[in-house]
Amino acid sequence: VEHMEEGGFFTAPCSTRYHLSKEGGLAEHSLNVYENALRISGGLGRPEEVLRDSLIIVSLLHDLGKMGQFGKENYVPNMLKGRATKVNPDPEPKQSEAQPYKSNPDLLYVDHEVKSIAIASRFIELTEEEQLAILWHNGLYGPFKYEIQGNETPLYMILHFADLWSARVTEEEEINE
Repeated sequence: VEHMEEGGFFTAPCSTRYHLSKEGGLAEHSLNVYENALRISGGLGRPEEVLRDSLIIVSLLHDLGKMGQFGKENYVPNMLKGRATKVNPDPEPKQSEAQPYKSNPDLLYVDHEVKSIAIASRFIELTEEEQLAILWHNGLYGPFKYEIQGNETPLYMILHFADLWSARVTEEEEINE
């Protein structure tokens, strides 16, 4: 938790422009995924196949790599240059409303799924299934879509659906309220 605080996990946005692209969005999204994963697991009536501790770990840490690494934020404010006019020849930059954040150009690109495993593994020993669930949590929307088919595990499927439900339903409902 101390590393997460120092790395900005609790203040980082969750995305550049989609779900929870706001300060603290990453932590909020992770809690949403955790709550939805518990509901899904319980609703399926299969708690014996998915250990509660594993659900907690993968739900809360699946996007850990989005906080950044090596003392660098993953997302930085996307500042737009103001248009100069005669009245205001040197306007102040403004944060974009359409895409408030952008990927940090000072951080070498590595998929956030891979970074999440690397960071978490420094502090806890992830099981093989936990690593796989984190690595594949974006399903067909992520870089590992071709490896997943036929290799799904209950933990992966619960995490993937909880993540998708959180981003597309839970967090959309919060925006529209």
